[in-house]
Amino acid sequence: MTTTTPQATPAVRAQRVRRGLAAAPFLAPGMLFLIVFMAIPVGLLAFYTFFKRGRFGGLVFEFTLDNWAKLAEPLYVGVILQSIGLALVVTLLALLLGYPMAYAIAGLSPKWRTVALVAVVLPFWTNFLIRTYAWILLLNNAGFVNQWLQALGLTDEPISMLYTPQAIVVGLLYMYLPLMVLPLYASLQQLDPSLREAATNLGASPWRAFRTVTLPLSLPGALTGCIFVFVPAMSNFVIPELIGGGKTVMVGNLVRDQFYEARDWPFGATLALVLTMLLVVVIVIQAAVSRRITEGPRRG
Repeated sequence: MTTTTPQATPAVRAQRVRRGLAAAPFLAPGMLFLIVFMAIPVGLLAFYTFFKRGRFGGLVFEFTLDNWAKLAEPLYVGVILQSIGLALVVTLLALLLGYPMAYAIAGLSPKWRTVALVAVVLPFWTNFLIRTYAWILLLNNAGFVNQWLQALGLTDEPISMLYTPQAIVVGLLYMYLPLMVLPLYASLQQLDPSLREAATNLGASPWRAFRTVTLPLSLPGALTGCIFVFVPAMSNFVIPELIGGGKTVMVGNLVRDQFYEARDWPFGATLALVLTMLLVVVIVIQAAVSRRITEGPRRG
């Protein structure tokens, strides 16, 4: 037995058109913003990738695919893989640290919950560069961390912590940890407490109730937090330059150097476009996984 999808009647189609026209004035500002500040710049990047670099910079309108072929060179492949690796480490650490924080904040009383949330977002009230330079003061050989370690007798001489990949991870983690905590808190706050109470009443231990009820229902918030951390960590160039001392090159540093130092706009545009496409793919995957978790597996 076969079923056919009923066709929409003219009246239904007309009603849909009217709804679309009624929503157009509200959608227009947002669509205009996306076109001007996203679609056009990305289109220009794509346009630049197919032309050559001028002798003194700029653009020469001679069609070429050399910019895309250059991406396969081991140097640039290594930078991209290194950037992905560091961003994944930062995201994983943010998840491991942010989930307990968000879980604890969600369990507080409304008064202390507000205080805790303000404490989480408080670093954002300070300039990004100021916070970065503060970590330089903390991690250098004469910084406070080395002074404390020597005062406690844990080390006899300063430990080289600055200008290392580990310092970059610490800096990125500090900068973007709130972006993990906030969506996790929002997800945990929306959970129905009766679900956990029902699991406990049915004999589940607190750990099992958390593992089978709280954790699965909070996964969409965790995925959103992972995207919020991974995307800026992947493309950041300030922290690798200042805290990393320029010794660890990430994609963001490479893109900046191509535009401002090498004056190779076509290849810089190629790197920027590849980074944009990679981040779009990650966001699409996150949306698909989150939708699958929310809707549950489909049954045939």
